[in-house]
Amino acid sequence: MRSVATFSRSAGTAGRSLLAPVPAAILGLAVVVFAPGIPLAGGREASVARSPQSVVQEVEAIGITVADLDRSVGFFSRVLDFEKVSDREIAGGDYERLEGVFGLRMRVVRMRLGDEAIELTEYLVPKGRQVPVDSRSNDRWFQHIAIIVSDMDRAYARLRQFGVEHASSGPQRLPDWNPSAGGIRAFYFKDPDGHPLEILEFPEDKGDAKWHRKSDRLFLGIDHTAIVVKDTGSSLRLYRDALGMRVSGESENYGTEQEHLNNVFGARLRITSLRAGAGPGIEFLEYLAPTDGRPAPGDAQANDLASWQTRLVVKDLSIEERPLRAAGGRLVSPGRIGLEGGELGFRAGLQARDPDGHALLLIELPEPRN
Repeated sequence: MRSVATFSRSAGTAGRSLLAPVPAAILGLAVVVFAPGIPLAGGREASVARSPQSVVQEVEAIGITVADLDRSVGFFSRVLDFEKVSDREIAGGDYERLEGVFGLRMRVVRMRLGDEAIELTEYLVPKGRQVPVDSRSNDRWFQHIAIIVSDMDRAYARLRQFGVEHASSGPQRLPDWNPSAGGIRAFYFKDPDGHPLEILEFPEDKGDAKWHRKSDRLFLGIDHTAIVVKDTGSSLRLYRDALGMRVSGESENYGTEQEHLNNVFGARLRITSLRAGAGPGIEFLEYLAPTDGRPAPGDAQANDLASWQTRLVVKDLSIEERPLRAAGGRLVSPGRIGLEGGELGFRAGLQARDPDGHALLLIELPEPRN
C-alpha cells in the first residue's frame, strides 16, 4: 500500500518525479485515430446537453502557480525563449471569489512562445502549499505542457547549459517499428518549482504543419497540456459533452520507452487528445497500470504550487454552470464573476475543478470594439 501524500502548508520548492507522459496523438503504441464526432467508450453518445454557445472556442493560456515569480520568469525567458507580455499585481473581492482564495494579492506575468501563452502567478498572500516531495507522474495532480523544438540536440544542450533538472535520463527517440511514433524525440525536465515540462521534436511526417514551417527559432510553441485522469469516460463527459471540445485522437501506450519517459515502472496508459477551435490541445492520461496513483487533495487551492489552471474561452458563462455540475465539475467560484477592470484580459470568469481536481478557468473576452 502506498502512503498518502502530504501537502505541506509552507510554500517552497515543488516535489520530484513530476514527469510527462507521451503526447496522445503522436506517441502512442498501437495508435487509433478517431475523427471528430465519433463516440468513444463503447459508442456512448454525449450525455450532457449543450448549446452552440457552450462550445469552448479556444484554449487561451495555461496557468502555473509559482513560488518566486522573478525566478520563474527568468527561467522561461532565458532557458526556453518565452517573451514577457505583461506584468500585473491583482487584488480585491472579485478576484478572491474567482480564485476561491480569501485575502489574495497576486502578481501575474503573461509570457508567450510562438502562438501560445502561459501565465505565471505568484501569490504574495496567502502562500499556498508545496508539491509533495514524493509526487509521481501517475498522481492525479499531475499536469504538464509540451514545448515543440526544431532541433532536439540543440535544445537539450541549452537545458544542460543552464543546469536544468532532468526528469528523463536523456532525450528518447521512439522506435521506427511504430509507424505512428517512429522518429519522434522527447525529453522531460523540471522548472525551478518542480513543475514537469516536455520538449518534443517531430520528424517530417508527423505533427501539425505549423511545427514544420521554416524558422530560425529553437523553441517553437506549446502543442498541448496533459492531465492525469482516473477515468477517461468521466472526463469526456465534462470536456467533450459539456464543454464541446472535440476528440482528435486516442492511443494506448506501453513498453520500456513509455516506462522510462514517465519514470513509472510498468506504465500502460490510455491517452485521449482533445482540441478546441484554437490553442493548445488537452490530453487525458489514464493509467491502466499501475493503478496506485493518488487523488488530488479535496482542499486543493489555486495558490498551491501543484495547482495549474487551464484557461478556456467561451461565449456565454451564464449557461455553463449547470452543464459543468451535471458532468461532475465542482465550482470554485460561486458563479459568473464580472471583472470591470479586465486587468487580466477578460471581462468575466468562472473557475471550476474537473472530476480529478484539475482547475479550469472559463472566461468571456471583451466585446470587440467597432
